[in-house]
Amino acid sequence: MYVCNCAGITERDIHEAVDRGASSLRDLRRELNVAADCCQCACDAKRCLRERQSMMEEVSLKDLGVAA
Repeated sequence: MYVCNCAGITERDIHEAVDRGASSLRDLRRELNVAADCCQCACDAKRCLRERQSMMEEVSLKDLGVAA
C-alpha cells in the first residue's frame, strides 16, 4: 500500500528502510523523502515505522528465548 503518494513510497519501502537502520521519521525523510512535501503521510509513515520496529523487537526476543 502506498503511504506517501508525493514520493511514491510504500509500506514495504518503509519496512526495508527500518531494516537498514532507520529509526525515526527524520531518518525516513532523509532516506526516502517521505513526508517531505505535503506531510499528510507523516502519521501513516510513523505507524509503519513503529509496526516494523515492534516486529523486529519481537523477533529479537524470540531469538533470545524471551517471551514477549
